[in-house]
Amino acid sequence: MISNLATDVRAFTSNVFLVDGDRTVLVDPGNEFDVVSRVEDAADGLDAVVLTHTHPDHVGNVPSVVDAFDVDVWGYNPDHDLVDHPIDADGTIRLGDNDYRALYTPGHKDDHLCFLRSDGAVVFAGDLVFANGGFGRTDLEEGDREVLVDSIERLLEATDESLRALHAGHGPSVERDARGHIELALRGARNR
Repeated sequence: MISNLATDVRAFTSNVFLVDGDRTVLVDPGNEFDVVSRVEDAADGLDAVVLTHTHPDHVGNVPSVVDAFDVDVWGYNPDHDLVDHPIDADGTIRLGDNDYRALYTPGHKDDHLCFLRSDGAVVFAGDLVFANGGFGRTDLEEGDREVLVDSIERLLEATDESLRALHAGHGPSVERDARGHIELALRGARNR
């Protein structure tokens, strides 16, 4: 089961996805709100934190989550202070009851990953793409429009019509024509 613990939060934060199951994982713990109590209300515990990338709005709550649940943090860059274990590009990581393939997708930030479920039905897109054709900023440090376009192409090539749900770092999740939203983002990123 996947739920967004930041749905009604009014703060500088990302979406925060709790993936419950065999390995209960928090994808991006967010920032500037009490995510610990929300995890405690929604799950019997937490096994790990997984990061799409390390911008402050996605990782500000990492220390409080690590302290409360004594969990390790997984991310692309093992040299980052908050990351305990590296996730290799095209490596596999368990979220809930399913294995997910890590797609290296820089352009918004150099350590950005998307996570595609092994059956292709679900993707955690971080800040690469959003609902309705939105895509990640490239005006921040480490941002690069051409690299972002390449990453969106990589995500599009990795998916097919079996993609049912796209969970983005901001805004609503997409559960109808999720791949179409990636195609829109690619067109928009190429044309701006």
